[in-house]
Amino acid sequence: MPLLLALLLAVPCLRAQNNNPLPPSPPPPATPGAQNQSHAIKNVVDLVVLHTTVVDEKGNFVPDLTRDNFRVFEDKIEQKISVFSKEDVPVTMGLVIDNSGSMKEKRPQVNEAALSFVRTSNKQDEVFVVNFNDEYYLDLDEDFTSNPEELHEALEKIDTRGSTALYDAIIGSLDHLKKGHKDKRVLLVITDGDDDASRKDFAYTVKAAVESNALIYAVGVFSDEDRKNNKKMVRKSKKDLTTLAEATGGLAFFPDNLGDVDSACTAIARDVRNQYTIGYYPTNTAKDGTFRAVKLELIPPKGRGKLSVRTRTGYYASKSAPSN
Repeated sequence: MPLLLALLLAVPCLRAQNNNPLPPSPPPPATPGAQNQSHAIKNVVDLVVLHTTVVDEKGNFVPDLTRDNFRVFEDKIEQKISVFSKEDVPVTMGLVIDNSGSMKEKRPQVNEAALSFVRTSNKQDEVFVVNFNDEYYLDLDEDFTSNPEELHEALEKIDTRGSTALYDAIIGSLDHLKKGHKDKRVLLVITDGDDDASRKDFAYTVKAAVESNALIYAVGVFSDEDRKNNKKMVRKSKKDLTTLAEATGGLAFFPDNLGDVDSACTAIARDVRNQYTIGYYPTNTAKDGTFRAVKLELIPPKGRGKLSVRTRTGYYASKSAPSN
């Protein structure tokens, strides 16, 4: 679907739990690029990087594909693949957890699921926690940690009240991802409601997500009461979370009950750890800031059955500074 988006105001900074503003974010890093000897993707200007998942009909990751099994198209024009790898690389990730009033009874199980997600992830990942209601807070003493005890403490800072500024929390978390030291970036968003308090709108949020080159995974935790009495809200929330995840190459999950949130988070961690990294230098070199649609075509090996490929749907080209 086309993204008709407008860049409005500067993204608000995340605030610490003591309400002191965090220092301004550094300028965004260059787009991730080529590989070094440790296979890490480094920042190389103009390289477009696609974190890509391929699964079979049973949903199992397909690990043995080569560069020749993929074709990349940008605005329907085929591109030459310059970078190709398959490995479990450490990531910078944010856990963005709904702390609004309706989450009060759900938070204990949600917190355990979030910790399961971290335990199943790469041990070298760096993680931060954002709790949000009508505002959003970075709930760690340091920007990032890989210590489960520190993450558990941050998740336990529960003050379930107020409304849901989901979009603002996502935008602020995307901004905070830029401070990370890993080339791959992930957000896990867990919420039970539609946004009703953000300053920014959904279109702005999708644009910020696509520009960030982060993978967004979402888990919608709706109760039977929500599904019965708030059908319109649940429908809109599912649509928004699915659109946001698919635009970035991630996934959205909507468990039937709260007990299934843990398995959803574990499945997300598996997905993050089992991806191909594909990069290309676009033939369209214009620095015009326009959206470029990306399509990744899979050429499956013979006898492998039906395979499905997933990656982000496009990106925004960089924009040249105006001349004096």
